[in-house]
Amino acid sequence: MFLIFSPPEAKNISVKISTIWFLGIKLSGFLIIVLLVQFIKKPDNLIPKNQMVDILTDMFLASGGENIKNIQLQRKVNYFPLVFEKHHIDSTQFKESNFYYVSRIDDYEEILKKVDERLQNLKKLNEEEISILDSIKNIDNPRPIRKTEEDYEEE
Repeated sequence: MFLIFSPPEAKNISVKISTIWFLGIKLSGFLIIVLLVQFIKKPDNLIPKNQMVDILTDMFLASGGENIKNIQLQRKVNYFPLVFEKHHIDSTQFKESNFYYVSRIDDYEEILKKVDERLQNLKKLNEEEISILDSIKNIDNPRPIRKTEEDYEEE
């Protein structure tokens, strides 16, 4: 019976080759992305950044409203066409503009930060409104006030 041992150098060589191969694939992918970004032309009907903020805010709200029952007690309603109608754009114009801004990472990050700020402000306003409505409801049905230990000591 013969046992064949591979020299330790062979293992190191295969590790080096696989590392070089992996780095080559990553570098190729990076170069392809850079080249694609360079070839993306600005669309003729590009939606301005401030309007993209408005549209994306409404789209996030529409997306979140899909699972909530509307006035007709329906769920799974597609509200995106209403967003396009509200902003006087079509889906193709939105897709082209969105693709262009996604290829410009700094611009898209700026847009998404503004969208996030708006959504946070809307959330805060909604929570304040709910708090006010709850306090108005409690005026009609006041809860009994619980006494503290200090109240019992004063008696």
